[in-house]
Amino acid sequence: MPKADIGDAEIYYEEKGSGPPLLLVPGLGGGGAWWQHQVEAFSPHFRVIIHDHRGAGQSTFSPIRYSVDQMASDVIKLMDGLDIETAHYAGHSTGGAIGQTIAQDHPERLHSLVLSATWPGPDAFFRRSFETRKEILQNLGIESYSRASMLMLLPPWWVAENDAAIEEQARARVENEPPVEIMVSRIDAIMAFDRRARLGEISLPTLVICAQDDTVTPIHQSEELARGIPGAEFVTLERGGHFSPTILPEQFNKPVLEFLLRHA
Repeated sequence: MPKADIGDAEIYYEEKGSGPPLLLVPGLGGGGAWWQHQVEAFSPHFRVIIHDHRGAGQSTFSPIRYSVDQMASDVIKLMDGLDIETAHYAGHSTGGAIGQTIAQDHPERLHSLVLSATWPGPDAFFRRSFETRKEILQNLGIESYSRASMLMLLPPWWVAENDAAIEEQARARVENEPPVEIMVSRIDAIMAFDRRARLGEISLPTLVICAQDDTVTPIHQSEELARGIPGAEFVTLERGGHFSPTILPEQFNKPVLEFLLRHA
């Protein structure tokens, strides 16, 4: 299993394809395999790299205070370890927060930026939502947290049609989750993230994309990103909830691949 030593942790990664490097960075769950449909679609054109965040999946479960800045630093160290000077970048949710951070602090490391279902900083809705998820995790445990999260991440119509699959996904998540204290710290990290004041510094070609029925990072947060980033393109998908890249990959992949190829 390939792992990159970044000094104080090991980061599990996989890569497929050849061509310009493309980093696909997942959300709060932190598992790179979340991008499986995009790896298949994008690897004929790019050297696609996915990884598990520190504190998730097969990477080191470090007992540290997590932050988005730390997550961004881990990505830069992974790039260095893989001898990647610059790359295209697509980040979903927390991965999008990491992407904003790299684009502002290390713009020379990225060719282009895709921000999927993400946010520029917390508002009252975001704060209340993640305070509730954190409270469920701390008071009721990982199993209840996983079940509740599925109802927030997935759109109602998909939940209604895929009950058995959701049960299986929830069971798999519980078996592979890190300790609660790491999950809580990662939630605290995203609640503290706020890069609104520096959106205007992002000068990379940027695509902002979200689904209209996303109730985790609602469309108004993507609209704020698109307004704040000079020249950003903005695409809205009719449906798919917060997980549109996994449940409706074709509708997500088409505009994203078109954008990436234009800037490859």
